[in-house]
This record gives sequence, structure tokens and C-alpha cells, in this order.
Amino acid sequence: MTIQGAITEGDIANYLANTPGFFERHAELLASIQLTSPHGQRAVSLQERQMEMLREKIKGLEQKIMEMIRHGQENVAIADRLHRFTRAILLSHDPATLPEAMVATLRHEFLVPQAAVKLWNLAPAHAELPFARGASDDVRSFASSLTLPYCGLNSGFEAVNWLPDPGSVLSLALVPLRAGRDEDAFGLLVLASPDPARYSAEMGTEFLMRIGEIASAGLARLLP
Repeated sequence: MTIQGAITEGDIANYLANTPGFFERHAELLASIQLTSPHGQRAVSLQERQMEMLREKIKGLEQKIMEMIRHGQENVAIADRLHRFTRAILLSHDPATLPEAMVATLRHEFLVPQAAVKLWNLAPAHAELPFARGASDDVRSFASSLTLPYCGLNSGFEAVNWLPDPGSVLSLALVPLRAGRDEDAFGLLVLASPDPARYSAEMGTEFLMRIGEIASAGLARLLP
């Protein structure tokens, strides 16, 4: 309970905050003020305490800068991988070999343990190639229903059977391939891992969408 008329700590704080010349007129007080160090119970001067606070602040800023540099380096590395993936698609002159080359590049650049792609409704010249067979009507309908890539645990998706070792798949990403944003899918890209956390439902899908858009643009050469 505050006694009426008594000076409170708030009053003192407000006075010092609004009277910047106080410590200029009473400089001897700065040297006599003693505070408790956060690194022990010893008493330190106000100047020393301020130095400790500055060192802690600088240390925090250095950690943030290092984190920003690390994120920047990771982003550059991802951009380089995406660039090499795009370049490999553009340099593939034979549309019939493009799906296999695209999958191989994805696995190599992004360290994907297993990957596969199936396409449908292709031009007659490509309709009987291996990558154009094996996608059921259910898979085609599912791919067309995806507005975003699916990321999550393997819950028995039919497309997992396109992979070399379907029994080892614990998580996967399913990326629909479209010639246009509002068109039905003409293919489905499967990225799979034995790590259950590699592709999780909480992860962002923007990067996978870019992968799907680039792959779709290249593979559209196989359409009628």
C-alpha cells in the first residue's frame, strides 16, 4: 500500500527519464551506483553492468547474423539445384527419354532416395512407352483432385508401387503435373523416402509446386 504523498519508484523513474541533465549535474552518482551482476552475486558498477548488457546484446546480434547467413547459403544451394534441374530438362532433346532423365536429375540434385513419374493422355508416339503405362483411373482422378502437392506418411497410395522398393517407403510427396493451372493432371510425380519425417504434412509445398511446374512445362512436349 502506497502512503499518500510518498515518492514511489515510478515517480523516480519518470523524473530521471524526463530530466536528462540530472546525471550531468550529479556525475558522481554514476560512479557510486552498484548493481548485481547477472553472472554472480558480486556487485558491479553501472558502467560495467552496461558493458555486460552491451556484450550480451552484441552476442545475440551475432547469432542472428550467423543464422541469416546460414539461411542465405541454404537458399543459394537450393536455387542452384533447381537451376541444374531446369537446365537438364531444357537440354533433353528427345521427349521419349525426358521422364527418365528428369527423375534421375531430381534424385541426384535433391538427394531423393526414390522417385518415379507416370504420364497419360499422351501423343500416340509416346502412349506405349513404360512411363505412359500403369496409372489407373483412380490415380488419374486423384492427381487431378490435388490442388497442392501431397506431403505425408505413406498410407497405401497406389503410386508407391511405381517405385523400385515400395516396401521401404514411409513418407512421400505426390506432385500433380498439369499443362495449365485449371486443367486436369496429365501425370503424377512421386518422391519417396524411408524417413517418416522427410515429407511431413506440416512442411510447405511452395518449392514442390515449382518443381511440378517446371516438370510439367518440360513434359508437356509429350502431349498431343
